[in-house]
Amino acid sequence: MPAGAQGDDAQPDEQNAAPARPRRASARGGGASDSPAQGGGGESGRGTGRRRRAAAADAAEPTVESDSSNGASPAPLPRLRQMYIETVAPALMQEFTILNTMRVPRITKIVLNVGAGDARDESRVLEGIQRDLTTISGQKPVVTRARNSIAGFHIREGNTIGASVTLRGARMWNFLDRLMNVALPRTRDFRGVSTRAFDRRGNYSIGLREQIIFPEIDYNRVDRIRGLQVNIITTARTDAEGLRLLALLGMPFAREEITT
Repeated sequence: MPAGAQGDDAQPDEQNAAPARPRRASARGGGASDSPAQGGGGESGRGTGRRRRAAAADAAEPTVESDSSNGASPAPLPRLRQMYIETVAPALMQEFTILNTMRVPRITKIVLNVGAGDARDESRVLEGIQRDLTTISGQKPVVTRARNSIAGFHIREGNTIGASVTLRGARMWNFLDRLMNVALPRTRDFRGVSTRAFDRRGNYSIGLREQIIFPEIDYNRVDRIRGLQVNIITTARTDAEGLRLLALLGMPFAREEITT
């Protein structure tokens, strides 16, 4: 009996709940007869929104393609990069009996570093360093600061001690090309760079005494002559591989120090 009573009570509830749906539809669409049209209009509204978004996406795609089709051709490979792919890499694989192409030594980055202890006292010194590095590398340098305090050099932790730039990709290859073929031959009494500047891991370091050997530097705007350090980071496992890699790329090593 209680269950039947519950069932009887449930029937009026269902009967009362059934008319609620037409009322909601009538409130939205103005009547029960207009509810199908209202539902179709909702779907058509969604479809219109989708079509508008699709049309906007289609309109945006040609603008991207037009940038590449209206004369904006992809940038060509740097000369040294193409030379490395065509001649240097096969020569290294044959000379060191390398079977995997991913094992072939290559240059990953070049780091330019300029140190200036007097930059902590004069802001103009740091501005000159940043200007020279930007002109040489084509990239904005990062200010380097002291990590520890050194009483002998009157340096405290956090003091500005110079600036550095890390080059990768096309800028790295272009800078290396200009360094080996233009800048280094303009050094005073240049007789080739040393082959003993490797760090036993295939990385090579060059110390330049003057930044004016780069033709991009305007001598009239130079506040003072300062040197910089160039670090060439490679994936070579030994100094012999790193030496041979740079020699094949055209690094002007001193002839009496080259090992054949």
